Amino acid sequence: MLNTPELTMNRRRSVTTVCRGMKKKWNDREAAMEYFLEAMMCSDTPEDHDRYSGIYIQLRNGLSYCTDEEE
Repeated sequence: MLNTPELTMNRRRSVTTVCRGMKKKWNDREAAMEYFLEAMMCSDTPEDHDRYSGIYIQLRNGLSYCTDEEE
């Protein structure tokens, strides 16, 4: 049986992230998730941890445009 994140995951592998104002196009969602998970785990400040974890959660939820900017 598939877990809920796998059912809701966007099937497109490409994703765009915006972190600290820098926009990056990823051809592989898994690579982006790996990058932001590692950044989240290695962050020194709570602000950085929140920034990276927010993008990581958006990636896990299947969004194709993930940002750390407040809406």
